[in-house]
Amino acid sequence: MMTMTIADPIGASVRAEVEARLRAIEEEQDVRFLLAIESGSRAWGFPSPDSDYDIRFVYVRRRDWYLSLTPGRDVIETPIMDEIDLNGWDIRKALALLLKSNAVIGEWIESPIRYRPDHPVVTRLAALADAVLDPRALAHHYASLGRHAADRWLNGEGPVAVKRYFYALRPALAIRCLRRAPERRPPMNLQALIAASDVPAALAEDIARLVEAKRLTNERSNAMRVPALDRMIRDELARVGEVPARRADPALVAKAEALFLELVNT
Repeated sequence: MMTMTIADPIGASVRAEVEARLRAIEEEQDVRFLLAIESGSRAWGFPSPDSDYDIRFVYVRRRDWYLSLTPGRDVIETPIMDEIDLNGWDIRKALALLLKSNAVIGEWIESPIRYRPDHPVVTRLAALADAVLDPRALAHHYASLGRHAADRWLNGEGPVAVKRYFYALRPALAIRCLRRAPERRPPMNLQALIAASDVPAALAEDIARLVEAKRLTNERSNAMRVPALDRMIRDELARVGEVPARRADPALVAKAEALFLELVNT
């Protein structure tokens, strides 16, 4: 599993509060966590002073829960409190999505910020995510995210909130990575994305200035337009067709099934 080491932007008091809430979920829901990570702007590499803490986790329940005639919910959701947004997926849901080359579970596995040490099975989840990788499916996912984020401003001329810039920029860079190295999942973190996608130095400097602006301002602050970045975003979002498709080996489903049964039987 490839991850990038970055400075930990999570303070000790926040970590303690998150851990207390994770323990409460374990006790109330009778679950075991496999991973617990940051999935939001702090892990992406462009936080604001008022950014939420977006904690995501994958968990497994006891065996008998999966044998019920009435399937239970495969997610655990908690209300946002004190800027802490904490939600997660059951391992069966996570595996089913992973087999479809789902970008979200792939990013959780790659997150550079962990709230707990990973269960040993996470290494095998990462290998499975690599084995089932469909670059074209990922590219379509990121193109949809980018277009949704940019549809109201990319072709205009007015100032754009820094947050909106990044929500279109990160997907565009992910597509650029997939065009250049379709055999690898794009990094989750923006700085790693910039390095992996071979962004020209001038554009990298523009992005660094936006990161600094977002670090110093709240989520709704505006930024000046950067025409070169606008062109790059527009260009990459339109190049999904250049990313090759790949069909995964059907035998990988059996590997996922075996991993699932191993977890629920232990």
